[in-house]
Amino acid sequence: MNYYFTGLIILALTILALFVEPAYPKNEYLNDYGVRCGEMEVSTERRDTDYNYSDSNTHEDQYLRFTYRKYLGTDCKTAKENVAIKQQLELMKMCGRVNSNPSLANNSNFDLLVSKCRGVTPARDNTRPSDSQSLWDDMKDDYKKENPEINLMNDKLIGPSKSKLKIPPKDYILPLPKPKINE
Repeated sequence: MNYYFTGLIILALTILALFVEPAYPKNEYLNDYGVRCGEMEVSTERRDTDYNYSDSNTHEDQYLRFTYRKYLGTDCKTAKENVAIKQQLELMKMCGRVNSNPSLANNSNFDLLVSKCRGVTPARDNTRPSDSQSLWDDMKDDYKKENPEINLMNDKLIGPSKSKLKIPPKDYILPLPKPKINE
């Protein structure tokens, strides 16, 4: 068995573990959504060519290359405006929570967020019912009251349970199991 190969693999994995960083999750709703207007790239290249025809000449070429890539799609100005609108909509949704929490204003880690939300007072949605139940649940309950003979999927309402299992009272003593007869 060749232990040198195994040792090299272990050494390579150890060195690799020193340089690898963990993958952290990103907050995707405030990023730039992959908007790229174009990229500029600078590269160098060196070519060595050997000619072995008669006198073994060597020839070196060095190149400096500038490359610009323009991505197709919407123009850069429109794409950046769309990203700004998405970020502003997200701030508008979240600034109500930020402004209603006074502890964030005292925490220096949230200075930028507090400054972005200062003065933003979102309008409240008054279309929800006053109780915590949703409009769908209210409509479903009304339908079940009008049609008690119909069984609906995922019924949580009203009416006796159709299950044959009954919950015993708290003071109920369960019978002991029957002993096994060893044969």
